[in-house]
Amino acid sequence: MMPRLVDYLDSIKSRDPAPRSRWEILLYPGVLAVGLHRVAHWLFQADLFFLARFVNHFSRFLTAIDIHPGAVIGRNFFIDHGFTVIGETAVIGDDVTIYQCVTLGGTSPDNGVAGKRHPTIGNGVIVGSGAQVLGPILVGERARIGANAVVTKEVPPGATMVGIPARAVVVEAETYQRDFVPYGTPCREMSEASMTRFDMIERDLVDMRARLASREQAENQERDRA
Repeated sequence: MMPRLVDYLDSIKSRDPAPRSRWEILLYPGVLAVGLHRVAHWLFQADLFFLARFVNHFSRFLTAIDIHPGAVIGRNFFIDHGFTVIGETAVIGDDVTIYQCVTLGGTSPDNGVAGKRHPTIGNGVIVGSGAQVLGPILVGERARIGANAVVTKEVPPGATMVGIPARAVVVEAETYQRDFVPYGTPCREMSEASMTRFDMIERDLVDMRARLASREQAENQERDRA
């Protein structure tokens, strides 16, 4: 038990430069939330649903992290800060990192996937702060979800997703080959993706103004002829 706990704390320390010791990591709300979820999940599997929910609500009160007792979580799962929601049928692999204000949420059950409403997150995935991963989709291993992205379709292994709706972006080889990228994706990729979207909006505005000006000119000419 102790060696496994030590390995878990060391895996967090390797992903977070802030803590100075393992003892400090034990105070993290994400660590407490995952620990209490293990208890709640055991109760849930034993059909002790009320007790499982009680532990879940107690954990949410202490940590501001809501993990449904039915969610399946692998080894070395790290939630960095709180205000995260993980749904009942979510499945999370090993060495997954989630930042604050992330939702692994469900969608309407009319999508044809019986009993599965929430995403499956592959091993080594990083989900940036504020991201929403919705529906019974698969996020492939080592994928990276950028901050505030909204993911509603399956993500290939190793892809970096940004935007609303999320789409894959090209990442430099030296960045992709790193074992861990803090916050899900380099800021430069996020900035370039945002600028591309702003450029598209600006282009559409210029085109719309040109059409309005042309229409106004045509109306003035018709008025002059009359």
